[in-house]
Amino acid sequence: MRNILSGKQLALTVQRLAQHILEDQLTSSEIVLIGIQPRGVLFSDRLYQAIQAIEPSKQVNYGKLDITFYRDDIRKELHVANATDVNFSIENKQVVLVDDVLYTGRTIRSAFDALLAFGRPAGVKLCVLIDRRFSREFPIQPDYVGKSIDSLFSQKVKVFWEENSLEGRVEFL
Repeated sequence: MRNILSGKQLALTVQRLAQHILEDQLTSSEIVLIGIQPRGVLFSDRLYQAIQAIEPSKQVNYGKLDITFYRDDIRKELHVANATDVNFSIENKQVVLVDDVLYTGRTIRSAFDALLAFGRPAGVKLCVLIDRRFSREFPIQPDYVGKSIDSLFSQKVKVFWEENSLEGRVEFL
């Protein structure tokens, strides 16, 4: 295992990304934040809390999106869906889609399809904690990046949060 982000670096990265999103959304009266189930939600929960702490008067619509049945790369097994919790329309809104690790782009492509069930957004920006560059199967690039890394296809990147580990960190496995 090799450390990519320590717990302290992880916390600072979440704060920096929250600031960047707020800077980008200065003219907007509200922010629409959608976390991708399951792993992107742990990251988006922290991002949502950080945005609320920095700018408590800003309206933030926060939802959680399951993409299980929109995926094109998992068809042979039975999958258990996660909960989707988007109780607002995204029609004509600027959406910030949030996931932990961007690798091939297949998850994000599926999330685009799933988002359309909640309206047609004016635009979608992508926020990822880790961008595994040079591994895309789709032409998808993040707008907000915690850390960009170069990795081999054989390497795995794992994000640990306090809920599933002793401390938060990001590592190569």
